[in-house]
Amino acid sequence: MGLWVVLLCALVSLLLGGLYVLGVFRRQRPDEPPLDKGTIPWLGYLLDFRKDSSEFLKRMWRKHGDVFTVLIGGYYFTFVMDPFCFGSIVKESRSKLDFRAAATQLVLQVFGYKPNESSHNVARESSVKHLTGEGLSVLTQTTMENFQKLMLFNLSPGEEKRVWREENLFHYCYNIVFRAGYLALYGSEPHQGAGDKEKAEERDRVHSNQLFQEFRKYDRLFPRLAFSLLPHKDKREAERLKRLFWSVLSVKKARQKDNISGWISDQDQLLAENGVPEYMRDRFMFMLLWASQGNTGPTAFWLLLYLLKHPEALKAVRGEVDKVLKENGQQVKAGSRPVTITRDMLNQAPLLDSALEETLRLVAAPLLVRAVLEDISLKTSSGTEYTLRKGDRVALFPHLAVQMNPEIHHEPHKFKYDRFVNPDGTKRDFYKNGKKLKYVNMPWGAGVSICPGRFFASAEMKLFVFLMLSHYDLELVNEEEEIPGIDISRWGFGTMQPVHDVRFRYRPRF
Repeated sequence: MGLWVVLLCALVSLLLGGLYVLGVFRRQRPDEPPLDKGTIPWLGYLLDFRKDSSEFLKRMWRKHGDVFTVLIGGYYFTFVMDPFCFGSIVKESRSKLDFRAAATQLVLQVFGYKPNESSHNVARESSVKHLTGEGLSVLTQTTMENFQKLMLFNLSPGEEKRVWREENLFHYCYNIVFRAGYLALYGSEPHQGAGDKEKAEERDRVHSNQLFQEFRKYDRLFPRLAFSLLPHKDKREAERLKRLFWSVLSVKKARQKDNISGWISDQDQLLAENGVPEYMRDRFMFMLLWASQGNTGPTAFWLLLYLLKHPEALKAVRGEVDKVLKENGQQVKAGSRPVTITRDMLNQAPLLDSALEETLRLVAAPLLVRAVLEDISLKTSSGTEYTLRKGDRVALFPHLAVQMNPEIHHEPHKFKYDRFVNPDGTKRDFYKNGKKLKYVNMPWGAGVSICPGRFFASAEMKLFVFLMLSHYDLELVNEEEEIPGIDISRWGFGTMQPVHDVRFRYRPRF
């Protein structure tokens, strides 16, 4: 009899524990946001969120208001849609809200890299040194030279060369921007003497193109890999690709390259000094490649596409590009050398800067997540005060809450190239309900987790468009073609990608 009682108690305990894990007993406390667990234990709204995150959050926002908690795959996420609360969340100390828990799990799953405390410090210190100030100027120059190596090496004088070439716009932009960034960061083929330089540059073009093809295969798998939804065949392919990149980007092979960036070499050295083994540093290099190049090419595509679909924008931005060149004593003409674009010249182009910002507003959609390490209070702009529960996660989806919010951005679905700039070239302010907003566009995240490479990424994209507009005539093959829809599987991972490509053509301007 005693044994049966023990077994029965154990069974009841297991059952209650299982129900607890499934979220059956979770109840909204009086001071907490509205709670919506869905109808499926543990899963909650995982399937709805995975199917179309933006549409799901719109529905929850309409149903519950600016702050609400939902169950998604065993985790309770409190989504905050009030932009006036963003500052208190992104600036909160790591002892209360920590962004690293979710990030650590993700990078281990998709890159095989297990970060430690030194990894975060190394990335931050190296980025400040090499991706801002003089370090950024040096890297911008190297990137510009690699763009010329990839885009302009076969330009020849003569009217007969002014023939149209036709390409897929998304593939072209992603390909060129990825390869220029990769060569600038990870180095180029070594050469000895002037005679070997052209051969080395051709090897760079071939190798970087091959690497891009493999990168695109991995990039297509990325969203489902992050959600652990890959079928067995694709899992094997993802594993093959990871091992390929660990090998190609290994620190051993990096030592054989010329012109490797200080951003890459310094981080590897500092990680080694902190005891990170070589195989893990190889994986770190793969993570840096995706972090630095996974969104710039797609964003450049959208920017060029929006300009081509809006002739007045194309005319204005190209006019600014020509003006900056002229004021810096340069001109694109038949038989002349490619123009040299500096970081200072990019800073003289506020319309280009605004057009990029507007593009990011429309297509950049990161999900910013923090783990709640202790109960904290959150006060909304309406005066309502909520408690965020320890063990939950708090999330921001700025694309919906601010970037596409008609109360902040008039006609938010329209591309307005000068939306972010005043007539005098200064940055424009934005308001909601008469109150000035600090966070009106958040493609790079914010606070302690803001993207450390944002200045280099912006320079890289503006360099590409600057060169395209200064050296080429551009047009869509079908000017009536609609702007393609977005691939909704990529919500939350940065810049969205199109569901199909668009044909365009280009030719030398002079």
